[in-house]
Amino acid sequence: TCTTSQKGCFVFKSASKKRKRQLGVGGYLVDDSDDNGSDRFRIGQKLWETVQMNTEVIQDQLNKKVLDSLAEFIKKHGLGCSSDVWRQRASEIPTAALMLGVNVPDHAMTFRSLCNLLQDSVTPFVVSVHAKECAGLLIQKVLEQLMGSGVSVDEEKEDDTALLQRTPCTISALCQWYKTVTKKCIQVSPERKENLTNNDLPQSLPVVVIFKDFEAFNSQVLQDFILICSRYTQELPFVFIFGIATSPSAIQHRLPHSVSSLLCIEVFHSLSCTQHLASVFDKLILNAQFPFKLSSRVIQVLVGVFLYHDFNVQNFVKGLQFSMLEHFNSQPLSLLCCQKQEALLSAKTLSKQNVEQIRHLPSFMRYVETQEPQEQVRLLTNDEHVKEVCQTLLKNLHKYHKNYYPILQCLHSLTSSLPKFPLGKHIRELHVSCIEKNLWETEEYDSALQLLRILAKDELVAALRKCAETLKSANTKRMQNALQQLEDFIGRLETLEDSSGNGVISAKMEYQKTDLFQLQKTLLEKESRRTKRMNSFEVLRSQVMDFIDSLVREYLTPAEFQPLNEVCYYSSSGVLRHHPFYYLKVTDHSFRLTRAQLEKQERLTVFQLAKNAFVDAGY
Repeated sequence: TCTTSQKGCFVFKSASKKRKRQLGVGGYLVDDSDDNGSDRFRIGQKLWETVQMNTEVIQDQLNKKVLDSLAEFIKKHGLGCSSDVWRQRASEIPTAALMLGVNVPDHAMTFRSLCNLLQDSVTPFVVSVHAKECAGLLIQKVLEQLMGSGVSVDEEKEDDTALLQRTPCTISALCQWYKTVTKKCIQVSPERKENLTNNDLPQSLPVVVIFKDFEAFNSQVLQDFILICSRYTQELPFVFIFGIATSPSAIQHRLPHSVSSLLCIEVFHSLSCTQHLASVFDKLILNAQFPFKLSSRVIQVLVGVFLYHDFNVQNFVKGLQFSMLEHFNSQPLSLLCCQKQEALLSAKTLSKQNVEQIRHLPSFMRYVETQEPQEQVRLLTNDEHVKEVCQTLLKNLHKYHKNYYPILQCLHSLTSSLPKFPLGKHIRELHVSCIEKNLWETEEYDSALQLLRILAKDELVAALRKCAETLKSANTKRMQNALQQLEDFIGRLETLEDSSGNGVISAKMEYQKTDLFQLQKTLLEKESRRTKRMNSFEVLRSQVMDFIDSLVREYLTPAEFQPLNEVCYYSSSGVLRHHPFYYLKVTDHSFRLTRAQLEKQERLTVFQLAKNAFVDAGY
C-alpha cells in the first residue's frame, strides 16, 4: 500500500478584539465592588513619598560629618595648599580610607552625596570608578571620566570633545589637558570661580579619584595605577578615596609596602549600619506623625533579614514600602490610615460597604461586646452612629500613639543601661515586646524593675532627667502632667540629704525567767517580726518606681487592644515571607550555611580517616 500526504491551507477568521479597559491609578488597588481605590492610592503614594524623603534626609544627616571631613581633607591637600607638608613627601598621594562597613548596597547613596558635595564646593575633577567597570582598563576609565567632567568647567564643549577623541589614554596627556582646562578657568566669571573652589589660584583644583569598592579591584592593576600617578604628583594634584568595607588593614593586604608607602593615608569612619537602622526606625516607625504602623511579627521579619542576611538599610526601607503597598492593596479601610483631620473627614463619608467592613473588624467586634445591650444594637444597625463612633475611636487611636511613644522612649532610657539588658539593648526590641503582649506580665519586666529599685541616687537622677527631656517634646496634656510629676521627683531627690544605714524596728523585749527552749522560740519569733526600716531616699526611690510602673501599665498597652487598629497596622508577615526579596536572601544564606557545613563535615571525615589509619598502623 502507498500513502499520500497532502498539505492544506486553512483560514480562520479572528474574533473581534475587545478593547482593554484602561484603569486609572487607583484602579489597580480595587475590585469592581470597591469605590475608594483612588483615595487609598493617593494616601499610599503620599506616605511612600514621605518614606523616600525621610530616608534621604536621614542619609544626608548621618553622612554630613564624615563627608564634611572628607571635603576639608581634600581642600587641605590641594596643590600647594597642604598645611601638613611635613607629613607628605613630594611623591606621596593624599589618600582617604573611608570605612563604610559591610552594607555594600547602601554605599551608592553615600558616594553619590560625596561626588555632589565635592563637585559643588571643592573641585569639578571628581571621578568614581567601580571594580567591575574597569578590570584592566583603570587608566582609560579615569581619563574618560575626567575629561568628560572637565567639559563642565569650559563653556566650549565641542573643542573639549574633539580633544578627548584624539588624545591618547596616558597620564602625560591628562597633564596637558589639565593645564589647558585650568588656564581656561581664569577666563570665567568671578561668581563661577567661587563655586568651583575656595582658593584664589585655579591650579589648586585637586583631581579626586574615588574607588568605590577597593577590595574588589585587581591588586596588580591598583599597583600599576598608583605607581604611575605617583610620578606626576607635581603636575597633577591627585587625591584618592578608598571605599573600604572591612578594615584599614585591607590596604596592606592588597598593596605591597613599596606601593602603600607612596600613599599618605588618613582613615575616616562612617556610622555603622545598625546606627543607620536605628535612625530610620526612630524616624519612620517610632513616630506618631507617621500613620502607617507595623505589627510585631512584621518588624521581626524585616529586622531579621537585616541582621542575619545583608545589613542593608535600603532593603529594610524597601520591605517597609512593600508592607505599605500590600496594606493599602489588601485593606479597604486603609483610606483611614492618614493624618488625624483627614481621617476624621474620611470617616464622615464612609460608604455602606465600608461601615459593614468596620463591623467585621476583630477589634471593633471586641469593642461592641464591651458596650451596653442598647448600644450594641445601635452599633450593629445604625450606620450613622457607627460613623460617629468611628470618629471617636480614631481620635483615641491617635491619642494612644502620641502617649505611647514618649513613654516607650522613657522606659528605654531607664532600662537600656541595666546589666544584661533585660528589656533589650535597642528600643526596637522593647517596642516589639510592648505591642505583642502586656509587658508588665513578663519576667523580663520584673527583673528590670528590681534592678531599677536598687539604683544609686546619681544614676537615678540622670535617668530621670533623660525621661524629662523626652516628655518635653510631647504636647499632650497627660504627658505634660507626667512631666510635672517627674520634675517634682527630680527636685525632691536633688534636695534630699543622704541617709546612712538601715535601721531596724523591733519590739521591746521583756526579759523573764524561762528555760532555754522557750528563750530560743521567743527570739525566733522576735526575729521574724523584725522589719527593715527604709531611709528617706529608699522611700522616694520606691515612689518613683511605682510612678514609672503606673505609666507603663497605662500607656504601653498592646496595639491590638485598640479598636480600629487594623486600619493602621499591617500584620501579614506570611505575605512578607513569601516575597522574593525575603525568600532569595534566606535561600542564599541557607545555601552558604549548608555549603560551610558540608565542607566542615568533609574535613572532619578526612581527619577521622587519617586518625583511623594512624591507629591501625600502630602509631
